[in-house]
Amino acid sequence: MEFLVRINTDLPMDMASEEREQLSTRERDRTVELRAEGTLKRLWRVPGRRELVSLWEAKDPTVLHDALASLPLFPWLDIDVEPLATHPSER
Repeated sequence: MEFLVRINTDLPMDMASEEREQLSTRERDRTVELRAEGTLKRLWRVPGRRELVSLWEAKDPTVLHDALASLPLFPWLDIDVEPLATHPSER
């Protein structure tokens, strides 16, 4: 099952820069793992915003939730998920 996922990041303004850098590194590493697993299919930045648009594939919404919750930045993410269905002309 495919999902369109929009993610906005909202880190606290007073977060130490060292902590931000560590989180960013861990997030990048986890993203690489999710791509290698085939869970995260595509990832786009939205220019001028702290927003990502991404295409994910998971067996069901619970598996997707677990993958998203595994992201180190998860506590600071505002996530919107849209399940996708195959269009008849794609069959």
